[in-house]
Amino acid sequence: MLDTIQAFLEQLSSVIWGPWLLIPLLLGTGLYLTIRLGGLQFVRLGPALSLGLLRRKDRGAEGDISQFQALTTALAATVGTGNIVGVATAIGIGGPGALFWMWVTGLLGMASKYSEAFLGVRYRTTDAAGERNGGPQQYLERGIRNGFGKVLAFAFTIFTIFACFGIGNMTQGNSVAANLERSFSIPTWVTGVVLTIIALAVLVGGIKSIGRVTAGFVPIMIVFYVIGALYILIANIADVPAAFATIFHDAFTGSAAAGGFAGSVIIVAIQFGVARGIFSNESGMGSAAIAAAAAQTSHPVRQGLVSMTQTFIDTIIVVSMTGLVIITTGAYRLTDDAGAQIDASLMTGEAFTHGLPGEWGHWVVTLALVMFAFSTILGWSYYGERNIEKLLGRRAVLPFRIVFSLVVFIGCTTQLGVVWAFSDVMNGLMALPNLIGLLILSGLVARETRAYLKHDPKLTASQDEIERFMAGEPGWEEWRAGEAVRERR
Repeated sequence: MLDTIQAFLEQLSSVIWGPWLLIPLLLGTGLYLTIRLGGLQFVRLGPALSLGLLRRKDRGAEGDISQFQALTTALAATVGTGNIVGVATAIGIGGPGALFWMWVTGLLGMASKYSEAFLGVRYRTTDAAGERNGGPQQYLERGIRNGFGKVLAFAFTIFTIFACFGIGNMTQGNSVAANLERSFSIPTWVTGVVLTIIALAVLVGGIKSIGRVTAGFVPIMIVFYVIGALYILIANIADVPAAFATIFHDAFTGSAAAGGFAGSVIIVAIQFGVARGIFSNESGMGSAAIAAAAAQTSHPVRQGLVSMTQTFIDTIIVVSMTGLVIITTGAYRLTDDAGAQIDASLMTGEAFTHGLPGEWGHWVVTLALVMFAFSTILGWSYYGERNIEKLLGRRAVLPFRIVFSLVVFIGCTTQLGVVWAFSDVMNGLMALPNLIGLLILSGLVARETRAYLKHDPKLTASQDEIERFMAGEPGWEEWRAGEAVRERR
């Protein structure tokens, strides 16, 4: 029965993530928003990075957590196994050219990520506990004011609740437990107990607790991993130009350097590059908008730009590091004893083992995978919580946090073939209503973005200055009034 269900889910996933549905919708939406917003992800990246990473907060602005904490919460959810195993899967199946299509997905996805984060703040509400609540489950219903908007919002809510237990919980716990068992012989049940206790301790405190933990934890884990990757690339600096040449060549020819595997067809390179790219950075899925809505920000544009940098950090930095290490070390050409290509779950580990001295490579990848996966659990718990609250009210939040933490143990101690397939399907399905909504609301996003940036292009205005120059501008009064809306208990 389970084999039949898994086969059905994998077939459904291949349709959803195939070349005729989600892939053109993701790329098309990102390209359309890029044009409508005037290439905002390129011309405003500097000020966005400065505000999000250096200044880190809008002084005097309302919200639950700082802009930096909202950014790291979103990064916690996205910088996960996709940055290690997902990249290896894309290159292993789609060839080195798949990395190029991951870059394309990331660059275009920055416009999608900006738009959904903007809308997350623009249509956020205040719940019964006084906390900000926003995301596609809010802006699809409140922004598209007809029955269709309610249908899209309800669909996103249901798919996200299912997805949070799959890709945001059990699969992450399983990756941690399996790697610790393989690397250090730690029983999976021990990992399960420890992760469950730590997750429960953090999650019971809600978004403020998650924000504090991710603000301290996420930068360390990313820097730790990137330093290891940079060492390997510097040590193999002579091979880096050839790696880039291979990536660009294979992206448009589809011929993998190793030859003979599925990446020989260009559509496979595109399909797996885009699919694994969105799995890694989640641009267009709408998930990061939920974290953005909690931020202390003076205007939706400011948080939208800060949230946009999450895709840049995830894909252009972390994913690139993994992909280039795999290609420069030749790990994607390695075979097992039977002559078959090594499993993607081992590929990044082999690349780091070949690139770093002694056992360092093995330890770096194992520890990075543990940190990345656990941070994903924290971020996705918040995404699920906000959607549970939308569906059942505030009283369901604490029970959800407890159940979510306990399910981590199940993920650590169970074989999850069906869950992985189910997670891919739910990830794709939650992206569909959000992408449709982004296209419908793109005019509002573009209009209100232009209205703000003509006054504050470098994002340096104070709260008082913003209050003065935004008076009478499109959407300003509506946004300020909208924040007073309270959700049911």
